[in-house]
Amino acid sequence: MPTTVFDFTLHDAAGQPLALSGHQGRVLLIVNTATACGFTPQLAGLEELQQRYGAQGLQVLGVPCNQFGAQAPGSNGEIAQFCELRYQTSFPSLAKVEVNGDGADPLYVWLKERAPGLLGRRIRWNFTKFLVGRDGTTVQRFAPMTKPDRLRAAIERALAA
Repeated sequence: MPTTVFDFTLHDAAGQPLALSGHQGRVLLIVNTATACGFTPQLAGLEELQQRYGAQGLQVLGVPCNQFGAQAPGSNGEIAQFCELRYQTSFPSLAKVEVNGDGADPLYVWLKERAPGLLGRRIRWNFTKFLVGRDGTTVQRFAPMTKPDRLRAAIERALAA
């Protein structure tokens, strides 16, 4: 049974395993992204957070999810290219996952258990954000409509902890 976020492995846009243990000691902001969503412009704000706090230990991870209105169409590579070209993202856009249901990625099952939202352990839409502390266990959840710049105080507290 995983005890920290660093016990999980996702996959990058090319399908290669990405062990989150490689980010041990960093603060992670894990976001289920989409490229055809009304919240997609938040990618620019997420990149701003990465630029502002990356040197202090923040790592943003974009995790595409196509479960909400099929708003993450295309291949993993196409999604990553869209994010880089349209929003100049430097943080990784990983492989698509499911965040709800029987096919939910184990990382999202774990995150939802530690930080339930208004719908309990379900994610309601794209751009739900999970802030994970340097210890890999402290998790804070933010709603899709919460703009990235509204996360600064929480990120600063996590970086200082």
